[in-house]
Amino acid sequence: MINERGPNDLEEQIDMLTKQKEYMQKKCREAGAAILDLEFKVQTLEKDIDRLSEENSNIKIMKGINE
Repeated sequence: MINERGPNDLEEQIDMLTKQKEYMQKKCREAGAAILDLEFKVQTLEKDIDRLSEENSNIKIMKGINE
């Protein structure tokens, strides 16, 4: 069966827009998940930086290099 609907057919436009909406929703969910993952990694890295900074400061104090 040949599709005789033209590009200006409302049903065709609705179908295309529905598919586009579903695709965009999927991509937004994926992006949201990636953002949450990156936020967790940033928090973890900030904690590591704080811990290492404190450890570095303690080592300097123990060696007598007080900055």
